[in-house]
Amino acid sequence: MAMTITLLSVLVAPSAMAAIALDRTRVIFDGSVTSVSLDVSNQNKQLPYLAQGWIEDEQGNKIQSPLTVLPPVQRIEPGKPSQIKIQALPAVKQLKQDRETVYYFNLREIPPKSSRPNTLQIALQTRIKLFYRPAGIAMDNNGTPPQEQLTLSKQGDKYVVNNPTPYYVTIVDAGNNKKGPGVNGFEPLMVPPQGSLPLTVSATAVGSSPVLTYVNDYGGRPQLSFTCSGSICKVVPEKKA
Repeated sequence: MAMTITLLSVLVAPSAMAAIALDRTRVIFDGSVTSVSLDVSNQNKQLPYLAQGWIEDEQGNKIQSPLTVLPPVQRIEPGKPSQIKIQALPAVKQLKQDRETVYYFNLREIPPKSSRPNTLQIALQTRIKLFYRPAGIAMDNNGTPPQEQLTLSKQGDKYVVNNPTPYYVTIVDAGNNKKGPGVNGFEPLMVPPQGSLPLTVSATAVGSSPVLTYVNDYGGRPQLSFTCSGSICKVVPEKKA
């Protein structure tokens, strides 16, 4: 008897093995628009694939509102591009308008059924962060990055990251100088708007001049250098060219 096994692999970013490729690593949904279009493409030159998209809330539950994916499933021909739209529904007005709300956009590729027996089929899935950003807190791309408002407060042998901004801030690395490697054992964290979270490494490991690396709207990884006075550390502003 022929048997087909489907293996689902969940990834946090597009893989080189994936047939269905996404054009970004995070989505910023501007509250001034009603929809955002994402470019997708089938990197496989021989076979068509189905692309299935959906949104999850912060707890990992699938949702259909206040944001939804159109179309939820589509066929993409070999080597061809397509688009997926994230659509805002009227319920989006009920979200907090003074800060971001985080969701997760999921994109799963479904390969065509194999005609060969005892075939292992792999269905890869991409999961990226989706931030709903109300129009009232639109970011000035030419201004000072709001992440420079972060502070650190020392509590025991830990630094706590304090985020006074209305934006989520994802910290992906920590070190004690800009040119050196990050501290071993550091685990990324996402600090919520007007929230605080401790670094996952000791204050001793990052020293008295900590350097944190965050992810910006475009997937870039700028660094923030801090200077400490007592138990409080503030960002050293970047010099303008």
